[in-house]
Amino acid sequence: MSATKPRCRLSFSEEMKGFFAFGETDYRIGFDRGRAEGAALKFHLTIDIDDTYAFIADPTHLAPARGSVVSDALGGSRPVERGEFNLFVDAGEANGEPARHMRYRLWFRDAVGHPLTLSGFKDLVHPAHAESRPTDVWRETTTLYIHLSSGFDDGEGRDGDGAGLVGAGILHILPLDFARQLTTFRVAGPGVLARFEALGAFGALFAGQLWEVFRPRRSVPAAD
Repeated sequence: MSATKPRCRLSFSEEMKGFFAFGETDYRIGFDRGRAEGAALKFHLTIDIDDTYAFIADPTHLAPARGSVVSDALGGSRPVERGEFNLFVDAGEANGEPARHMRYRLWFRDAVGHPLTLSGFKDLVHPAHAESRPTDVWRETTTLYIHLSSGFDDGEGRDGDGAGLVGAGILHILPLDFARQLTTFRVAGPGVLARFEALGAFGALFAGQLWEVFRPRRSVPAAD
């Protein structure tokens, strides 16, 4: 817990929906195949941050995730036995600019008890063109590239390049689901002011990271 800030717990829920295909490694091909074959997948998660200020100070911004993965192809609604969520992780550079990932890792079992891991990331990169647009921010913060692998993957191959790959696809947050998500934020702490400040600090982290990635860049004139 922060030495100067009271401990405040923050939670919110998120639902993402999309498609995947068995035996596929490419995210986009898996999504397209899965949509054609009717292999839908979604998850509903609650992210529960025990100490908001400790979460902000942690460079991995790691929090547990609980909920369920739902797919008829995997046996219906399957409870998440363990889940991890990273809000922003340094992903190096893309197009010469800083990049961030939001990462998800969910351990669950299919209907006959086989252990599976869903690993996914949202890829936040500044576009190749100089001026980012609001549609860039929306697309990248609401698109999750997923791989399913057999067993409970321990985190090696974090973005889905580990052994035992089962399938690949893409999930999205739909606008109505995003609107619902905004109503799920809850803060628990000692007093209204402390809770308000903790929520503001979380919002500042989120907005600041997005600004770091998507802020307008000055175009450099081409040399004569």
